[in-house]
Formats: sequence, structure tokens, C-alpha cells
Amino acid sequence: MSLLVKKTEEALREKLLKALESAMKKGELPCVDIPDFIIEKPANSANGDFSANIAMAGARVFGKPPRAIAEIITAELDLSDTLFERVETAGPGFLNFYLSQRYYTEILKDIAARGSDYGRSDHGGGRSVLVEYVSANPTGPMHIGNARGGAIGDCLAAVFEYAGYSVSREFYVNDAGNQIEKFATSLEVRYLQLYKDGVEMPEDAYHGADITEHAKNFAAEYGDKFVDADSAERRKALVDYALPKNIAGLESDLLKYRIKYDRWFRESSLHNDGSVAAVIEKLKSLDVTYEQDGALWFKASQFGNDKDIVLVRSNGLPTYIVPDIAYHYNKLVTRGFDKAVNVLGADHHGYVPRMKAALSALGIDPSRLDCVIMQMVNLVRDGETIKLSKRSGKAVTLNTLLEEIPIDAARFFFNLREPNSHFDFDLDLAVKETSQNPVYYVQYAHARICSILKKAQSEGVSLCEVKDEELDLLCEKEERELISHLAALTNEIISAAEERNPANITRYVIELATLFHKFYNAHRVMCDDESLMQARLHLCVAAGETIKNVLTMLKINAPDAM
Repeated sequence: MSLLVKKTEEALREKLLKALESAMKKGELPCVDIPDFIIEKPANSANGDFSANIAMAGARVFGKPPRAIAEIITAELDLSDTLFERVETAGPGFLNFYLSQRYYTEILKDIAARGSDYGRSDHGGGRSVLVEYVSANPTGPMHIGNARGGAIGDCLAAVFEYAGYSVSREFYVNDAGNQIEKFATSLEVRYLQLYKDGVEMPEDAYHGADITEHAKNFAAEYGDKFVDADSAERRKALVDYALPKNIAGLESDLLKYRIKYDRWFRESSLHNDGSVAAVIEKLKSLDVTYEQDGALWFKASQFGNDKDIVLVRSNGLPTYIVPDIAYHYNKLVTRGFDKAVNVLGADHHGYVPRMKAALSALGIDPSRLDCVIMQMVNLVRDGETIKLSKRSGKAVTLNTLLEEIPIDAARFFFNLREPNSHFDFDLDLAVKETSQNPVYYVQYAHARICSILKKAQSEGVSLCEVKDEELDLLCEKEERELISHLAALTNEIISAAEERNPANITRYVIELATLFHKFYNAHRVMCDDESLMQARLHLCVAAGETIKNVLTMLKINAPDAM
């Protein structure tokens, strides 16, 4: 809710409490502790702008039927100095409150006063949040799942910022472990195949065209220098050559996608500075580990996981979970972030309880880690799902997607659904310039508003400082619906942050565009009544400003013309 909406709700609660206290003093209600009650916006606007369930909530303690309690409260209620014009008792005892025109006027004044900051709040109180997202395997290009994770994570980070948190964006580079060994194997085989016959690529290696290209470029630079070298030396040379190029490519591709990180954190740094070894020793010292069959196990089942997990294999090498534990210890203890939020793929459901178990064992509140599990994406063209195969090298990458789909559409579409829902990305729809395309529909609303304002200017109508009594003229149904929706932006942003669901924002702005088009189609902005015309022009400005603020948060363009 906007600050004004919040103050309005707080004022209503205070008035209800005063009415109850007055009724108790008069003996109309017994003197008891007032129970908790809810003030909310009814789903049906016919039932008022706000509704309170105090009469039902107090039935037991007051010992009266809810309807009778509601009538007593209504009789004691003084709304004279509020933005409400009346209250009605409905059904078994709901109290429905109706806002006065002054409320709608104040909303528009609030938007005008806050401008590009409209929608922001101090809800988060400056608490620090580290949002980690994409963190794609650096052994190859980013696939379509990374594209969705990038859009979700970047929007979620922006949502936290607008909701008053101190936000850092981070990419975790997995430049150590099994995937790097597999990367080395794949590069080595492709390199040797340039000079030798009969060198077979393992089935579980990386078969993408990018591996072949790296090998050819390496050979062009070094020739056969490493053909007869020791395998370890050859593998290291190939990885040292190809991995930095891949990481630089990831950063470049993400910048094209309008994603800029505050830090690229390398897994290898946790091995090099002793953090991985230190977290193993810390878990040992806490007596939450044991040895079995030559391996070191973590008693994860004592901390909410379904079973214990191996930390160090019998060959002395730590499992993948250990550097991840060290990484989260670094986030929440070493660097001291209040909250760590990870955007993860659908295959990470089992990962979350394991990581939370490790944090609990280390004495860290596991609720400080939130994981947003993102479901799979299907690319659809001509109504048919495109079959993808990462192993064969035929996967659609972020780069190839953005060659076909505008960045605005990609970022908007990937945030259309909740992260935990499967998503069919309609490639045909994403490039359509029609109202069926949601991002085009929203951008067109902003462009239409700019066009209205330009047309007014061309006709010699300048936007004057509007008076309250002029804004009070905006009392038509479509005008009030639009203003009410404008008022909801701040609350939608807060909800998106608390629910870790950026789709709240795309839904909000699509509905905003719908309500603006509805208003525009029902009422002439450039009407004969000068005062009403000025009021409607200011309503257009408020709607345009709000659409632009939302699109800016999503890092999507708000065009002046289309």
C-alpha cells in the first residue's frame, strides 16, 4: 500500500479501538481485552473499500451476536476527521467502510509528490539481503533455465531494493570440483582428436559445439605442444585457457540481458583460503560428524534432513556440499548478511534441507536462508514444444534466445508466472505487436499516455498545477478503480518481496494497463470542462509515472511512442 493507504488503515484501526473503548465505558460492551481483528480490502468493491471483522472476532469475549456488536460499534464510531465517508453493517456483522473522494485526490497528490520514487518504502528497514542467481556452470553457455533464473533473480533483487532492503547481487562461479574435471576431460578429448585417431569422447562428457571451438582455438594458438605432454599438464593448460573465456562470456551475455552483479564469487577462493577445510573442522568440533567406511559423514538427520550426508569421501576429497556450506557460512557469518536468497533450479529440492541442516549445526538460524525453487521452461513455437538436448549441444542458449526475442519481452515473460510453476514460453507471442502480448500491452499503455500529453500540448493545453477541488471531480467508476489500483503499488512490491514472487509485479502492471485503457475508452480526457480536463490529464500523468516506475524496476523500457 502507499504510505497514504497505510496511514488510512492505521487511522481506521485507531477509530475502531476508540469506538470499542467508548462502548465499554458506557456499559454497552463488557470491559475485556480487545481481541485481534483484521482490516482488509474486500474482493468485491461493492462491499466497501475496507472491511473489518472486529464484530465476529469479538463475539465470544463480548458475549453478544456479531451483528449486535457491529451496531454498537457503528453508533460510537466517529469518522468525521478521516478519509471515510460512511460505514455499513453487512451480513453477520462485517463492518464495510467507504472512502470519500478526498482519499482519491490525496492518492494522486502523493504520486505527484513522490514521482520516480513512488512505490518505494522503508519496509525492509535497511536489512541486508544477498541475492544469488543464475550461477550457471561456467563450463558452457547459459541455457534457457538460466535465462529464466536471471530474470527472476534480477527482478527479485530490485523488488527487495524498492521494499527498503539493502541488496547485493551475486554470481557464484563453480570453478572447482567435478564439473571442472569433466570440462577438462571434454577439452582434452576434443584437442587430441585434432591430432590423433581413435580418441573417444566419454558419454557423460560435454558434447557441445563450444567445447570443440575451444579446442580448435587452443590448437591454433599452441599447436601440438600439449599432445605428448603429461595429461595433468595438458588438462590444466586447456582449462586455464577456456575457463576464463567462458566466465567472461557469461558476464558479457548477462550484461546484454541487463544483469550486472556486485560480485562474482569464485568457489576456488574457498579452497584456496582454507574456508572449505575450516568448515569441516568446525563441524567436527561441534560433534555433528562421524566416520564410516573411511568417509566423514554429517549428522544431517539430527537437523531436519531425511538422512545423513557424506562430507568427505573415502579418497579424502570433499563432496560438492562442503564448499557450498563454506560459501553460505561466508555469506551469513563472515560477511554478515541478514538474509541470503538463492534462486535455484528445479533439481535442487533436496539441496535446501541439506543446506539448512548444515546451517543449524553451525549455530546459524536456517530461516536466514531462503531458496526460490524455479521450475522448468518449455519453449513453444507454432503451438509445439521445442525439444532441447544439452548433451548433444542443441540446447537453446540465452544468446540464441535474445537473437530472436526482444530483451524486454524475455525479462517480462519470465516473470509472468510464479517461480515454482512450470512455464511455457511462447516464442511467437513474445514478438507480436498486439494487445495479446502482455509486455507490448503494458508498453503501449505508457506510449498512449505520452501521446495524450503530447496531443494536449500541441493543442495549446499545458499541464497546470491542479487544485484539490479539480482532482475531486474524478469520481467516475473507471477513474476511482484506476486510482485505487495506483494506490496498491507499494503493497504489491512489499508482497512480492515477502513472498519471493516477482510475478506479483507483472500482474500488477498488466492490470494497471487494463484499467487505464478502460478509463480512456470510457471518458474523454480532452473534454470541454477545463477543470475536469486538467484533472484527467493529471490522472494520466500518475498512471504513466507508475507504469514507468514498475518497468524501470523490471529493467524494461517504457517507450514514449510505439
